[in-house]
This record gives sequence, structure tokens and C-alpha cells, in this order.
Amino acid sequence: MNSHKHILIIGGGLAGLTSAIHLAKFQIPVMLIEKDTYPRHKVCGEYISNEILPYFEFLGIDIDELNPVEISELNISTLKGKMIKSKLPLGGFGISRYAMDHYLWNIAKDLGVEMLNDQVLDIEYKGENIKVKTANNEVITSQYVIGAYGKRSILDKSLKRNFSNKKSPWLAVKAHYISDFDSNKVALHNFEGGYCGLSMVENNIVNACYLVNYKTFKKYKDIDSFQEEVLFKNPHLKDFFKHSKPVLEKPVTISQINFDKKEPVENHIFMTGDAAGLIHPLCGNGMAMAIQSAQILCELLVKEYKGIKYSREDIEALYRLQWNTTFSKRLYAGRILQKILLHQGFQQIAHNVANIIPSIVPQIIKQTHGKPLAC
Repeated sequence: MNSHKHILIIGGGLAGLTSAIHLAKFQIPVMLIEKDTYPRHKVCGEYISNEILPYFEFLGIDIDELNPVEISELNISTLKGKMIKSKLPLGGFGISRYAMDHYLWNIAKDLGVEMLNDQVLDIEYKGENIKVKTANNEVITSQYVIGAYGKRSILDKSLKRNFSNKKSPWLAVKAHYISDFDSNKVALHNFEGGYCGLSMVENNIVNACYLVNYKTFKKYKDIDSFQEEVLFKNPHLKDFFKHSKPVLEKPVTISQINFDKKEPVENHIFMTGDAAGLIHPLCGNGMAMAIQSAQILCELLVKEYKGIKYSREDIEALYRLQWNTTFSKRLYAGRILQKILLHQGFQQIAHNVANIIPSIVPQIIKQTHGKPLAC
């Protein structure tokens, strides 16, 4: 079946759904293609910085309907369990992707966004349009395509993106637990080869999500063995997992997570969210960045649709410039911060400095976060 759409969004995560809602708010015809169904669990830290709240208000998204958990404090522990405590400059909230994505999907649907449950297999730029082929033999042409399909996809190889043929050593594991946990804090605990984030989401559930180097993980036969032999060496993680009850039947995992630099525009496709650039989970700002990337792009597309005579080249150049201006320093800071926190010696130095100069931690956090989004 062949069809033509003005704007096509590939992927129904935070960036894709927010883009769909923004465009639909301005009566712009848009189709969103998502290969999975909702609700669904995703590997994610499930903490969002409050910087996105003004933008959500502008879009008519009332996040309070999901009963998010307010979070204002950060605890970081070294591998040996020594703790650094700090206030979060802007604060944030905890909400599961299970609830959040489904909620945004329903808003987009109510606004008239056309939804297609399918998987995109190939994208080709032809003339002034982009042709998309799906697993169900749909062939869709579109003037503009937004890539919002996440960290890694078969499309990356199809588009010959630089990082797509590189093996990445990172594996992520996420699960939900019932636990006696301070709802006001997000905790980041280091262990050999990685780090684990803990924070509460709706319904008094604690999200535990950790990133680990695969070389460390593969020495053990399963996730339970790995946690007992490696994570439990950090006393805070041992205490958490020993006194928590799993909610999910089994953890959700994702491998080959790549933190290499990506381009925000590839083959005339506008990349948003993790498809455009992935910040290390320890920075706790990936969800907010995905949402903000949607705002940056959609503001340009709305102007073009409403009569400002941008060429495709103009929009691509402006998006690339604004994306890099907004996120490049954050991604760089995230890479530096990860190197520090994964090095045992640097962990101890960071712990000592933070105790001597407590104000330094909020200042570091600000390097990976933005200001409240102007609308």
C-alpha cells in the first residue's frame, strides 16, 4: 500500500510522541510508526528533570494525572559505599515509561495523530521526499521524517551511520521493586564495571536501572549471580536488593548501548532523542533531553508549515545548530563524569572534594542539565 504524509515520525518513545503532540497541536498532518504496543516497559532511569515542565504545560500535558513522585535530592556512593549527598538544582520527578509513554500515546491519538503499528525496515531519500518501507509492505513517502527510534535500530545500518557497525561494551538492566525507599531522592551507586540508579516512580514502586560493561557481566551465568557477586559489594546495593521484592516477572535488558557521537541530521532525516545523541544514564537527564530535542525541531517545522519560507537545507542547518548548541556540552560533560565515577581512585578523590566543597556537586549537575524550557 502506498501513501504520502507531510511529516512521518519513526518511533513512539518520548521524543516521537512529544513531537507528534506538538505538531498536532498546530493542526499539522503527521503519522507516527511504532513497532511495539502500549503500555510497555523500557530500559530507562525513569527520572525527568523539572526543566521540561513549562514545555509540557504549553503542550497541554498534565503530568500530575500520572501521580509522579517529586524528587529533590541526589545520593552518590563509591564502590566501597562512601556517600556523596546533594540537592538537585532544579529537582525532578519519577515516572515509569510504562505509564508515561502510554499516556502520551493516548494524547497524540486524541489529537488526531495517525498511528501505525509496524516496523520500518528501510528509508531512502528520493527527490524532495523520503520513501519509507515497513515490515507489513507499507510504502510511505513523506516531505519530512523524524527519527525517534531510540538508542539503536536496524535503521542505523540501513542509513550507514558511523557508529552502527561498532560493537559497544555496554549492557543495561532495569526492573521494578517494592522497597522501603526514600521517595524524595535519586540514588546512584557504583560497582565494579558500572553503576546503578534507584528512584521511585508512581504507585510506590522503585525503579532500579544499571549500566554495566559486558566484560564484567559475562563472567557470571545470569543476572541474579551477577548482582550477588558484583553489585552486593556496594553495601547500599546489597541492602536494597536484599530487602526488596521484584514486581516484574523478569528484568528488562538492552545491549550494545553506544555513547559515540551521533549526527542530529542523517540522510535528511531529523534525529531526536537517543537517536540523535545518548547521554550517560548517570547524568539523569536523558528523558528531558529527548523531550527538548522534540521541541527544538517542532518549532522549526511549525514555522515552515505556517508560511515561513524555510528550505529543507535551512531547517536541517538550523536544527543541527540548535541541537549542538543545546546538547553538545552536556554530552561532553557526561562522558567526563562517567570516566570519573567508573575509576575507583577518582571516586575517592571526588568523595573527598565533595565533602570539603559541598557546593561543587550541584554545579557539576548543572553541566548536564538545562534551564526550564521557554515556550
